[in-house]
Amino acid sequence: MIYLPDLMLTVFYAAFGILLMILANIVIDFFIPGFAEEIRRGNRAVAWLSAGSFIGIGEILRAVILSPAYDAPVQDFVQGVLASAVYAAIGILFFVIGFFVINAWHRKYALAEEIIRGNTAAGILVFGIFVGLSLVISGAVH
Repeated sequence: MIYLPDLMLTVFYAAFGILLMILANIVIDFFIPGFAEEIRRGNRAVAWLSAGSFIGIGEILRAVILSPAYDAPVQDFVQGVLASAVYAAIGILFFVIGFFVINAWHRKYALAEEIIRGNTAAGILVFGIFVGLSLVISGAVH
């Protein structure tokens, strides 16, 4: 039998997660601008970076949604939503910070310029950085 409150929470957290993913990618686009134009031009390096950011943010949001706040009783619904939003913001913040720290450490590659030039290897490297960061951060926020 379908339990209506669980179904409603599932629908809510799915929509909430999608909204947070969109907001997170707006934040990433703010810090790493110009990628929408590059995608339209067929820049595969940027596509790899974008795919990595979506997977990474999705993994962080998955961990936030699965955190103990999600299992709170229905009367604590608002607190659960607020806790999810706070942990998602922290996760996204560290995702962006982590990228800049690793990018500074890899400064010999000039990743941003390589990606804009269409260097697919640089895009795949950043994809891996994003996925790795998300795994670490999702473990921390869960």
